Parts: sequence; structure tokens; C-alpha cells
Amino acid sequence: MAWTAAGLLAWLAVSKVRGNWRRFPVRGKIALITGSSRGLGLALAESFARAGARVVLTARDEAELEEARALLVERGAAKASDVLVVPCDLRERAEVTGLVGQVRAHWGEIDILVNNAGLISVGPVEAQPVEAFEEAIRSNYFSMVYASLAVLPAMLARQDGAIVNITSIGGKVAVPHLLPYSGSKFAAVGFSQGLHAEVRSKGVRVSTVTPGLLRTGSPRHALMVGNREEEFRWFNLGASLPGVARDAYGAAQRILRAAETGEAEFSITPQAALAARVAGLAPVLTTGVLSLMNRTLPAPQSEQEQPLPGAAVDGKDLEALTGMGRTAEALWNQR
Repeated sequence: MAWTAAGLLAWLAVSKVRGNWRRFPVRGKIALITGSSRGLGLALAESFARAGARVVLTARDEAELEEARALLVERGAAKASDVLVVPCDLRERAEVTGLVGQVRAHWGEIDILVNNAGLISVGPVEAQPVEAFEEAIRSNYFSMVYASLAVLPAMLARQDGAIVNITSIGGKVAVPHLLPYSGSKFAAVGFSQGLHAEVRSKGVRVSTVTPGLLRTGSPRHALMVGNREEEFRWFNLGASLPGVARDAYGAAQRILRAAETGEAEFSITPQAALAARVAGLAPVLTTGVLSLMNRTLPAPQSEQEQPLPGAAVDGKDLEALTGMGRTAEALWNQR
């Protein structure tokens, strides 16, 4: 029995190495990146464009998408003709189908799909309206499902293609005050892992990415509930500090490599990799530590407040510690 287990582990190790021997350069490929008007999505677009891919930018706000395209051209990452802007509400299946159809009509079949779109709601469970959970599932899970299923038939037909799913360490460890987000990301991780298992032998490479904190400037657009100012303060601080949060472009470069090699799953930051490993090996200990962490976070208020974006409650009282986060806001179009 021991020899059987050892042989299986050896076979898996060799298979992983073989899977990484052959690279699939993105140069000349068509890459659809969802949620690419700002933040990590824009950093991914710049990274893929600099590597020679033709990039499709999509999100709900057409004005932000045009700003993102202008930034890519101004920075010399891409020619205007190599960046296609297609506004789309990725929560709506019909719109996603239309998006893929527009790309096909303009350039041809999509070679690479990066599912990055999503939202985050920060605050204690007592303050989270049920709509926050419903919206998280629509934005963070179903947008990924709709886009993947829209490109999959063509990829399977030609037995080639890459789908990269940006999930989160929140899909491995349920961090307090992020419950709607974590629930949806657990679902996203499960979908991505299952998709990899089903289509890898058919020529389609699926990568599951579980980032930790990244400096993308995203706290400005995260929804704050409960004690909104305090919630924004801790979340923004964590997403700004060096050594805690990784820079967005470095993360994008790492994700680009995964798209080229077909790496099945990885974490972006060492903290995220460690947290996922500990949670898997010692779930009781992990939940105990998270419970203690919860005691340090802002207490729920007696009355539920209307969710507001971080930009609306930003008191800017920790600017000396969040300078790198402010720089990321400007760099990645978080207006």
C-alpha cells in the first residue's frame, strides 16, 4: 500500500513537471480579461499586452474602460488597435454571450480568459444585508461561470485554450468581516478546481489563483457596512502596507506565467500560501485564530448602515501608512 501511495505521488510530481515543460506564449493570442477597467484587472491587461497579446477590456463602466485603454497606450504597453473595449455586465448571462460574440466577430476566438471581475463587502455579519450575499454570488461566482462556459466550447473543439480564475485566499480561509466575499470565493475555488479536473485532459488549461492582499487601490470601491469608517481604516491599511500586500503588477506577471504554463493552482503571497496550508492541516486551530482576530475588528453598530464605497467614508487619517496604497489608486485607475 505504501509503495502504491509513493508511486502515485511520484507520478503526480512528474506530471506537474511535464506540464510545465511546454510553454504557451501569449504573444499573438487574444486575451479576454474581465473587470479590467481598474485595479488588478488593469495590471493584468498591461502585463498581457506587454507580452504581445491582443487584449479585450470589459467591465460595466464604459468611461472607465476607455480611460484604461488610454492608459495602456500612453504607457507604451499596447497599440490602440490591439486593445478592444467591450462594456458588459458580467452578472448577466446574455450579455456575456454577446461579449464573446463581439470579440469573435472582431478578432476571432478567444485564446485566454482571465476571470478577474468581482466585488467585496467589508463589515460584520450583523450589518451585512442579505443583498450583499446575493450580489457577491452574482459578481464573484456567476460572472466566472458565465464567461467560462461561453468560451469553453470553442476551446474544447480546438483542444487548446487557457482559463485563469482569480479567486482569493478568502476562498480557502473565511476571514472575519468578509463573509459575503468569502462565501462566493469558496464557490469560485470549487468551480475552478472542478473545471480543471474535467477539461485538462481535453487540452484546456485551467489555473486557480488564490491571492492574498494586493496593492491595487481597491478599498476605494469596496462596500463598507457597520462602522464604515473603522472598517475602511483596517481594510485599507492591510491593502497598503509593504510586506503585507503585494504590488499589483508583480502579481499580474506571476499570473501571466501561469497562463503560459497551465499551472493548476497557486497563491500569490507567502502569507496566503501559508494560511491555506495551515487551514487545510489544522482547521480547528485556524477557526480559533480567526475568532480571536474577529475580536480586534470594529464592533457592529446598533443600527445597520447603508453600504457605501470606501471612497465615501475615507477619513484619510492614516495617510502616513497608506502612501503605497494611494499610489496604487492613481496607477491602476481607481478614480
